[in-house]
Amino acid sequence: MRKLIVSAFVSLDGVMQAPGGPEEDPTGGFTLGGWMFNYADESMDLSDSGFDGKDRELVLGRRTYEIFEAYWPYQPEDHPVAKTLNAAKKHVASRTRTKLHWNNSTLLRGDVVRAINTLKAESGPDLQIIGSSNLIQTLQTASLIDEYNVWTFPVVLGKGKRLFGDSAKPSALRLDRSKVSPTSVVMSTYVPDGDIRPGTFASADPSKMELARRKKVANEEW
Repeated sequence: MRKLIVSAFVSLDGVMQAPGGPEEDPTGGFTLGGWMFNYADESMDLSDSGFDGKDRELVLGRRTYEIFEAYWPYQPEDHPVAKTLNAAKKHVASRTRTKLHWNNSTLLRGDVVRAINTLKAESGPDLQIIGSSNLIQTLQTASLIDEYNVWTFPVVLGKGKRLFGDSAKPSALRLDRSKVSPTSVVMSTYVPDGDIRPGTFASADPSKMELARRKKVANEEW
């Protein structure tokens, strides 16, 4: 069984829409495209977190596919990200497209959850989702995602397409690794960790209850 991996650039309030440029995705009147540009630096290893699709097959939603299709095939052949993305096999979820023009691209037919289950059961490299917020939300609800590479940028965007929506399935995650760039971008990898395990301080030992009380007072003072 191969893994399904998500890699996403997000703002502190969870927005992932159009990080790369002003005209990338103005859907819904989004006007802050390109919000990650001023935080990029050489310490960010795109390949390590799957953003370049190296040694993986891509799984893309229609909108992200169309953005990539209009850009990456026209970049210089020696561009490292263009080289890997153009060469990668691409599986595209779309209810409206009937043809795909980017090389190595195929449409996912029928129910997307069933299609991804089938892909995961096949042999081959791991499956990589980039962008594709609606598709991520559908597959998260179906518990099909095995790893999240989330790069959190120190900006608040207020509105836009989000990594997790209101329909997200409640679940626990475990931090597998994390580092911080010189520009304050937190680059974290999470893996699923079962169900949420609620608790209560009512039966906790007195020292923990006192700590919770002090935190509550401190928050109220602010």
